[in-house]
Amino acid sequence: MAKILVVDDERAIRSTLKEILEYEKYSVLDAADGMEALELVKNDQFDVILLDIKMPRMDGLEVLEEILKFSDTPVVMISGHGTIETAVEAIKKGAYDYIAKPLDLNRLLITIRNALDKSLLVNEAKMLRKKVYMQYEMVGESPAISQIKEMIERVAPTDARVLITGDNGTGKELVARWLHEQSNRALNPFVEVNCAAIPSELIESVLFGHEKGSFTSAIKQRKGDFEQATGGTLFLDEIGDMSLSAQAKVLRALQENKIMRVGGEKEIPVDVRVIAATNKNLKVEIENKTFREDLFHRLNVIPIHVPSLTERIEDIPILADYFMEQFCQNNGKPPMYFDQEAFDNLKLIRWTGNIRELRNVVERLTILCDGKITGDDVKKYAMV
Repeated sequence: MAKILVVDDERAIRSTLKEILEYEKYSVLDAADGMEALELVKNDQFDVILLDIKMPRMDGLEVLEEILKFSDTPVVMISGHGTIETAVEAIKKGAYDYIAKPLDLNRLLITIRNALDKSLLVNEAKMLRKKVYMQYEMVGESPAISQIKEMIERVAPTDARVLITGDNGTGKELVARWLHEQSNRALNPFVEVNCAAIPSELIESVLFGHEKGSFTSAIKQRKGDFEQATGGTLFLDEIGDMSLSAQAKVLRALQENKIMRVGGEKEIPVDVRVIAATNKNLKVEIENKTFREDLFHRLNVIPIHVPSLTERIEDIPILADYFMEQFCQNNGKPPMYFDQEAFDNLKLIRWTGNIRELRNVVERLTILCDGKITGDDVKKYAMV
């Protein structure tokens, strides 16, 4: 049952609205002034707030500003002394809608219904965002991981470019995601480009887009990933595999914050934060003339190296427990756990595939074992 707060200094209006809304199967609380309303909102959760503008002690617009500091509940302003200017000001300050007195009952009920729909969507978005955030949670307490977390905390709020290095499966994408999620661009797009998976003849079209007819299969105009990531973050994964011609264009885009589509003649301004990652030693690639030194220095403003799993074996029990809990929840299995011998044996494995391999092994153990996972289980199913 949706809960509504009615805030009005006139007892008759509060009583009438409460009676009508309770008849419509809503749960209703009321407050006689702004101060009382703020206390209720701080201590309870409401789905919609009906807020009068002209009240003693505290003006309704002031109450609105205070509510929006700690709550995203839709607020519908109501007033018998309103003007167009008042309505516009209320909407600008963040009100969901404005209704003049005397209240039109049908309009009021429709507005409440629409506000409830918005409230539901906001809550669903929060849950989805939390689920996505948990998916990219950085797990571990080793000194190496603690140092990376501290670096992310310092670097994320800036627009500094970051170059992430490390072996395959160590979690370079995870670091990039965290940098984005904790940045001022978190609500804008995170666009990932796997430079190793795109043929060299298509990489420029993918990054910068193309105009219709610019090549045989260009049957319509396409925005590139630089444009799609505008306002957000562009993650160039495996940048060490990018062709030299594409590297030159990326360098120009980073220098000028402008791009040009393939087959285009007009420069397009872009506002993106570029994060790059590679499992290659780019200094060796520079010596071999396969990577541009000037691009390396453009990207390597903040270097972050992600250690292999063998460099952080103290994190293996924490990671194994984390993955086990995830798999049990996702597959509806009762909780499972590792004994100490199982952890000891997991630490003995040479994890060439790093965290990705550990995750696969834990999933295998979750499927093939029940309850407690022993050292013998690890020898049987993991040490292969």
